[in-house]
Amino acid sequence: MDRFTCIGVFVTAVDEGSFAAAARRFGLSAAMAGKYVSALEAELNARLLQRTTRRLSLTDVGHAYYDRCKWILEAFDEANREASDSQNIARGVLRIAAPVTFGAMHLGGVVARYMEEHPHVNVEVLLNDRYADLLDIGADVAIRIGRLRDSGLVARRIAPCRMAVCASPGYLKRYGTPRTPDDLRRAPRLVFSEAVSAGDWTLIDTKNRAHVIDGPSRMSANNMQMLLAAALAGAGVAYGPTFVFGEYLARGELVALFPSYRASELTIQAVYPSARHVPLKVRQFIDHLVDAFGDQPPWDCVRPLHREQVVS
Repeated sequence: MDRFTCIGVFVTAVDEGSFAAAARRFGLSAAMAGKYVSALEAELNARLLQRTTRRLSLTDVGHAYYDRCKWILEAFDEANREASDSQNIARGVLRIAAPVTFGAMHLGGVVARYMEEHPHVNVEVLLNDRYADLLDIGADVAIRIGRLRDSGLVARRIAPCRMAVCASPGYLKRYGTPRTPDDLRRAPRLVFSEAVSAGDWTLIDTKNRAHVIDGPSRMSANNMQMLLAAALAGAGVAYGPTFVFGEYLARGELVALFPSYRASELTIQAVYPSARHVPLKVRQFIDHLVDAFGDQPPWDCVRPLHREQVVS
């Protein structure tokens, strides 16, 4: 008997729970499906399945063999798909979910270039800072920042998310420049209310000690662009991702505080429901994201001005 078919029947019988289900998948009788697995066991000289009238269960050897065979079949499917895709063109509607500020500030150009290269794909973008299940909102791929809530999703890293504490030159002239994180306890803080720990800012010193700044805030908002505008207007000290503040830091419109401290670094990821049968339009879009951002994304590539250059 063909060994590859034997392996396929064996894995399907385990996945579906019966020889009858495997037989339907391969167009066989239940008895013939059982013979395929028996032939595999005879060739290996090992029992893979315990059979009863009600159920199939893997032996210890069967568990290990199943895991390897499952991986082999998935790799084979992936190779076939890649070979087939090389002759195909991405088509259909690509539905992308992303956080509001990141999407508004950084996805437009990437999506435009993607559409130019893939004229048969139309794009729908859903911007929302609240977590939503991909299947519930009908999204093919989502941009997620930080720790994933759903471990069942497949994730691919597309860029780092570095954090910064900053204020406008005007604010610093009026109120003075804070020298240590503790000075911020008395400062008007501008807080993103949708953060996991909205009121807590953590900075790490050169001795790897954590300094947590907490307490009441002067202003909170559920949109980072709102906080950016307030920081630029001198309303207080802001803490957030450099994909929001980076270009303003580089131009000197905002000043990065505490250069000897480091803030937490998160990860920007593209997530999708399954590693198997990923549509060509999704894989090519994720490739675009990785190419556009990477380890040194555009918002981090311009060297910020030193504080002395913008604050007298």
